[in-house]
Amino acid sequence: MIHILFGPSPAGSLRAAFKENGIDKNEQIISFWDMFSIGPVWRLDEEAGREARFDWMKNVINDEFEEFQEYKQSFQKTIDQILSIPEGLPITIWTSDNAHEQTGLIFVVHLLKERNNDLILINTTKAFRELFKKRNVQYTVLHSGEISPDKLQIIYDQGQGRVLTDHDKEDYENEWLSLSDTLETLRIWRNGRIVSVPEDYYDPFIIRKAKKLHREQITKDFMKSARLIGEVLGHLDQYVGDEFLEYRLRKLIEKEVFDVEGSLIAMRYYSVKLR
Repeated sequence: MIHILFGPSPAGSLRAAFKENGIDKNEQIISFWDMFSIGPVWRLDEEAGREARFDWMKNVINDEFEEFQEYKQSFQKTIDQILSIPEGLPITIWTSDNAHEQTGLIFVVHLLKERNNDLILINTTKAFRELFKKRNVQYTVLHSGEISPDKLQIIYDQGQGRVLTDHDKEDYENEWLSLSDTLETLRIWRNGRIVSVPEDYYDPFIIRKAKKLHREQITKDFMKSARLIGEVLGHLDQYVGDEFLEYRLRKLIEKEVFDVEGSLIAMRYYSVKLR
């Protein structure tokens, strides 16, 4: 079985689960090191589209540890791995109810559109809700990386996947063609669909959380940027990652919404306060 996931965290958890159960040698895991809810996906199956995405991501990622080149190489390597999957092998695609993994899903279905492979879809949000719901406790999985290895193994063993029909594949392909024809750089998950929104969509939320943190302080001193980003991330019902939120914070600094103290080379080196 081939498994395709979106992000190093869920891939690492699934590897740990398979290793614990002694089946890691029989299961191949392929994963993207990327966040598909952000950045352009215009013509992403072509070199021009990938270069456009990389150019945008270079402005977003604070490359303190010089990992950007590794990110580019990893992206291309993952695509090459997907395209080299032998005909006839079943492929399980792991996703959940967020724009990141759902965008990755339709991109992968597009990449495999000419292949003769059964595609099995596991939605971890739905599977977690069905298998692990507790009375009087409401918890919704935002992304597959939140689920522990042992629970991922249970989801897999309980046969939570469903084989995509030709109609399913056609719907996903049409959705991808529509999405990849746009230049939008931010997507959210709303009413069971991927929805494109303006890049500054979260700016008002960042400002509101900064005001809240200021109110909780005796004075309106500078606050660590990581503290603010953590506050925002902890209250979002979407999955976009801290790098994008910190990128938007830097944009708000450029617009003089925030004053800054320290170096913008990385989030941990500077503090901010509202003007």
